[in-house]
Amino acid sequence: MKRHLNTLYVTSQGSYLSRDGETVLVRVRDEPKLRIPIHNLEAIVCFGNVLCSPFLLGLCGDRGVHVSFLTEHGRFLCRVEGPTSGNVLLRREQFRRADQDAASTSVARNIVIAKLANCRTVIRRALRDHTASSGDSRLEQGERALSKHLREGQKAIGLNQLRGIEGGAGREYFGCFDALLLQRRDDLAFKGRSRRPPMDPVNALLSFLYTLMVHDLTGAIEGVGLDPQVRFLHRDRPGRPSLALDLMEELRPFVADRLTLSLINRRQVSKRDFVIKESGGVLLTEDGRKKVLVAYQKRKDALITHPYLGEKTTLGRLPHLQALLLARHLRGDLEEYPAFVNK
Repeated sequence: MKRHLNTLYVTSQGSYLSRDGETVLVRVRDEPKLRIPIHNLEAIVCFGNVLCSPFLLGLCGDRGVHVSFLTEHGRFLCRVEGPTSGNVLLRREQFRRADQDAASTSVARNIVIAKLANCRTVIRRALRDHTASSGDSRLEQGERALSKHLREGQKAIGLNQLRGIEGGAGREYFGCFDALLLQRRDDLAFKGRSRRPPMDPVNALLSFLYTLMVHDLTGAIEGVGLDPQVRFLHRDRPGRPSLALDLMEELRPFVADRLTLSLINRRQVSKRDFVIKESGGVLLTEDGRKKVLVAYQKRKDALITHPYLGEKTTLGRLPHLQALLLARHLRGDLEEYPAFVNK
């Protein structure tokens, strides 16, 4: 089992990253702040006005360390990586399967079923741990709706039907998400999923964490030799890492959604960690992003037992393990893709 490596998140505006031998040197206003050996990193994520020397980018490309650039508030801009690796025969098989409705539906069905099961587990966990909550009736209704959609998903015969079931289940899940917030206050209320831009602090947290997950999944997919843009569930769109979005569906309830709930319910974030833009969109402040990044890294270090492999691993290794299992399925080593289901 490969050990879980680290991602370096650089949020200080005006930072400059350069190569110093075999280390990454981070300077802020010409003052050295941090040195990290390149072999301790698997990725670097830069937020806002952060610059990297070409020699560092060359070192990262040579060592397989992906460098991503995002806006200060977390919107993806671009990604720098080295030469494409992986087995061309594996990618060609991925392309063939993606063009076949039956083969795509087989993979997509398992992803959707796992996503709905994991969403239902989030609700059941809340019902079990907080039985006196005033939102119990909404949660019970949401749990029943997700169970119904799960049964429908198991019988779905095509991608369009699966996408419809997944969309309906998502509306039911986020329709009762506010009842999962134990610290329900006006300044941290959730009135439904909103994306571009997020219209409240809860959506801002979810969108930020989903962006981080897509970055991790894209690196994992490329690491096993697959193409992150060639999907099975999501529709094709030029430049979009659709396969990363596919695999995120099964993982985000267990990783991002639960972390969002934990940050709010444990009062680790507050209204002061968000800013409202003129457009009405809500974004994390620099201090808020730092809090979330620390919590995200800590969450990734948590130990779990993988439900299919039966082995102990860190939560941060899940993207790599799921990408590897998908590659094994495409190679013919596994009859079906074993999507991650939290038990």
